[in-house]
Amino acid sequence: MTIRMASKRRAVALAATGASLALILSACADTDDGGDGGGGGEATAEAIEIDCAAYDEFGDLDGKTVSVYTTIVEPEAETQTASYEPFEECTGVTIEYEASREMEAQIATRVQAGNPPDIAILPQPGLLQTLVRDYDAVLPAPEQVEANVDEGWAPEWKEYGTVDGTFYAAPLGSNVKSFVWYSPSMFEEAGYEVPTTWDEMMDLTATIAENNEGATRPWCAGVESGDASGWPGTDFIEDVVLRSAGPEVYDQWYTHEIPFNDPQIVEAWDIAGDILKNPDYVNGGLGGVDSIATATWTDAGYPILDGNCWMHRAANFYATQWPEGTEVAPDGDVYAFYLPAIEGDEKPTLVAGEFIGAFADRPEVQAFQTYLSSADWANAKAAATPAGGWVSANNGLDPELLATDFDKLSAEILADPATVARFDASDLMPSAVGTDSFWNGIIEWFASDQSSEQVTTTIENSWPSN
Repeated sequence: MTIRMASKRRAVALAATGASLALILSACADTDDGGDGGGGGEATAEAIEIDCAAYDEFGDLDGKTVSVYTTIVEPEAETQTASYEPFEECTGVTIEYEASREMEAQIATRVQAGNPPDIAILPQPGLLQTLVRDYDAVLPAPEQVEANVDEGWAPEWKEYGTVDGTFYAAPLGSNVKSFVWYSPSMFEEAGYEVPTTWDEMMDLTATIAENNEGATRPWCAGVESGDASGWPGTDFIEDVVLRSAGPEVYDQWYTHEIPFNDPQIVEAWDIAGDILKNPDYVNGGLGGVDSIATATWTDAGYPILDGNCWMHRAANFYATQWPEGTEVAPDGDVYAFYLPAIEGDEKPTLVAGEFIGAFADRPEVQAFQTYLSSADWANAKAAATPAGGWVSANNGLDPELLATDFDKLSAEILADPATVARFDASDLMPSAVGTDSFWNGIIEWFASDQSSEQVTTTIENSWPSN
């Protein structure tokens, strides 16, 4: 999915960036294989232009190579690499793409071994902090990248890519995690309404459990993800902390101004446990409570398609995980509703995103960093994602290029004045906690009889002293 060209053009239209991207764009008009045709299918060659002159200052880059290491695996890897093609055509640079679900666990090993990639797409600010503070490995972002971020992003997003006052990593995509996936047809046939409050959601959960008498379960969940197993469970906990304890306590929690096992946090785990640890409520089509620890996150929502469960909490990007041919739409096979607040009129929303960390400062690497931090890339990614499941908080993103109504819903939530957004806490915590003891604690919580207080105390004891 790469292109090398000897010459540059001043402007490159997306449909002219290679056969694979042209095929993807032409597929936007066909919504039978997923997505709901909410706008991405209207993208044309004239709709987006990439100004190649932006890369002239980096010199002649033709024939150069930039390596990228990321957790973005198939199926999204296809659209990710397609979004690089405008840059490749402009510059003649070849992007070597390597994706692994174990990247978070492997990147430090590669750095220590002297074999880092040119660029890593880092899924956690906490991982960025570790690579900067413990390994002195990530290079400060070049001035062109910083200018793009200052222009296109809210200040808090830049702050997530800043460590000890130095800006290292531009934000890339943005995720909205506070969603519950369901089958519109199942709800309609049963006469169920989409809940708009937490109490309504719990009443619905109890009603489904009672009406089905064990034949199906209200919820399905899975947290297995290779070396990163546990992270989907941390998302559930974080969503509940944000709703039950509130944003100020949430901030105190991830910054360790209060201990990880503060009573307000333990209470949030117990509230989540009212669903996830209740054998009458989980794990539809997959097993008992303990099966959540071993069910893969990519497949955990599939029992909805078989009528074995009714609801699955997962982020907007789960839209890309449904089997081919699944229609994501309000009247389709699956859709999602906002995970309700526990009280009040505000919309507490868990968000996340990736960040661009560079380990080399060659001109071609800096040029690619500049492209990835631009609105040009955001629009290329949107236009190259016909199945949906992707959005960005870059204010240069044209929402009409988003592929589906669901993607536009995600964008609307990001922009809603009632939204109180907080970044994924585990991604902001030190890696020893956020991507280690917190992940492992989730596994123990499901696989053993340990209480919320026991698990959170173990995690608290793992917090680095410095």
